[in-house]
Amino acid sequence: MGFFDVTSKIIKSIAYPSEMVPSIDDHADDGEHHFDPVTEHESAKLGMWLFLATELLLFGGLFAAYAIYRAKYPEMFMDGSKSLDVVLGTVNTVILIFSSLTVAVAVKAIQENRIKLVKLMLWITIICAAIFAVNKYFEYTYKFSKGIFPGTDIFYSIYFASTGVHMLHVFIGMIVLGILLRKVYKGKYSKENFTAIEIGGLYWHLVDLIWIYLFPLLYLVG
Repeated sequence: MGFFDVTSKIIKSIAYPSEMVPSIDDHADDGEHHFDPVTEHESAKLGMWLFLATELLLFGGLFAAYAIYRAKYPEMFMDGSKSLDVVLGTVNTVILIFSSLTVAVAVKAIQENRIKLVKLMLWITIICAAIFAVNKYFEYTYKFSKGIFPGTDIFYSIYFASTGVHMLHVFIGMIVLGILLRKVYKGKYSKENFTAIEIGGLYWHLVDLIWIYLFPLLYLVG
């Protein structure tokens, strides 16, 4: 199963969590025998943690390549890092850390049935993600205007590969949060039913965590 297949299942599990939970007896005709809410909640969280572990393995390969080639070509990495916009990278880091806080507040708020606060926090998180994406767009286009592309050298190949894959996760996170927000407006979630929002929050924390590692490795080499 490929990355996009797994991702689509994760998005579906967040949008329609009850459909992703099998019945206890597959041969039951009445379809009324399902896991209790506590078991469903814990199973969904376990599944998400396993998915996040596979994502860490994906980035682990990029981090390993970074370590190997940085040790082999230290001057190339020093020069490449100096060409990156540290200020813009710092701004994006602050934005993602703040968005991780807002999504955590949203998870806490839904557990307390504070729906208005949930909506506000999810909106802020999505806006932060959009600002991050816009900043990354300007950073990429500036590099392209200077004739710097993937393949220019090993440093930039790793830079574009790692930040590009991370940016893909940002877009997926925005879709997930958008689905959650839409369903909050429809009244689908409450303090009795908040598993999907908690799972979406876990995914967004991963997006934040990966960037916290990428920022110093790429922008602060010197």
